[in-house]
Amino acid sequence: MKKIGILFGQERSFPEAVIERINQKAEKGITAEAVKIDKIFQNVPLDYSVIIDRISQDVPFYRASLKNAAITGTAVINNPFWWSADEKFFNNALAEQIGVPVPKTALIPSREHPTGTTSESFSNLEMPLNWDAIFEYVGFPAYMKPYDGGGWRDVYKLHDKEDFFDKHSGTQQLVMLLQEEIIFEEYFRCYCIGGKHVRIMQYDPRNPHHLRYATEGKSPDPKLLKTVEEYTLKLCNYLGYDFNTVEFAVRNGVPIAIDFCNPAPDADIKSVGQENFDWVVETTANYAIERAKTQKDGQDNLTWGEYIKSSVGGKPLIAQAGTTAAKTAAAKKVNATEKAKTEKTPAKPKKAAAKK
Repeated sequence: MKKIGILFGQERSFPEAVIERINQKAEKGITAEAVKIDKIFQNVPLDYSVIIDRISQDVPFYRASLKNAAITGTAVINNPFWWSADEKFFNNALAEQIGVPVPKTALIPSREHPTGTTSESFSNLEMPLNWDAIFEYVGFPAYMKPYDGGGWRDVYKLHDKEDFFDKHSGTQQLVMLLQEEIIFEEYFRCYCIGGKHVRIMQYDPRNPHHLRYATEGKSPDPKLLKTVEEYTLKLCNYLGYDFNTVEFAVRNGVPIAIDFCNPAPDADIKSVGQENFDWVVETTANYAIERAKTQKDGQDNLTWGEYIKSSVGGKPLIAQAGTTAAKTAAAKKVNATEKAKTEKTPAKPKKAAAKK
């Protein structure tokens, strides 16, 4: 029997619904339950073929437990090794590399020295920083937020440099991002599951949390939605996330990726609404079953993104796209050459049949 486990914290509606839906499907040899841990020994597997992780970002014990489970064969959704290394500033750099628009963003060191360090620990940092260049690059108004944060914690809107220094003085040891404000006409939040299933939701981050999905307005342009879907898939596949949300602010018709590092995204029925909830539960259940069927004991069953795979393979980040484009161009060239030969070379006349 293969078991699918869900590891979660205070949330209830989503994990309980996924467990119920998987078991309702009654796939032969597959069952689902809440993860149960009573001990963790090194290199000893947990009794789960698949674990859907909803809480380890807040609980270091769980994160270490999931890495141990992964190395002993469990397919963990999302990859705990990648999630431990990931952060928003890197994600923005990657997005630019693969052609997805993002806001102009600068990395700001923590206001206070990290515990255990002194000013001598920062001898490579020129102080004061070139604030004029930073502010000119980003512009105002701007947003400041933790480089690896989530859940809209410690996010500030800033109107000028005085406002920046005032707010930054209270951020203590947080490393922050200073990011261009995007004045948007439309906004979308997109679930992406399995690197192939996308649910685009109209969203308004200016509303209270329980009303952010309750938006009204004109129907989005199908071409815009197609671009949003393409960008969502590209980001999640390069990052290697099985379950993520990607947010886009649309400025002058261009979707700009605002936030796409949400590997345990909100899926509570009270905030996302019944239709979105039903979709994410059903899609998650189907994907978890798919992963359970392909999981094999004694091997790596994690998802690794195109960034890691291209790095390990010693290939350029966008080699795949480049190779495809090159093949397409070469094919067109061959076709054009053959066509030209056909047009320039007259066909040989057919010999008349010999008379009998």
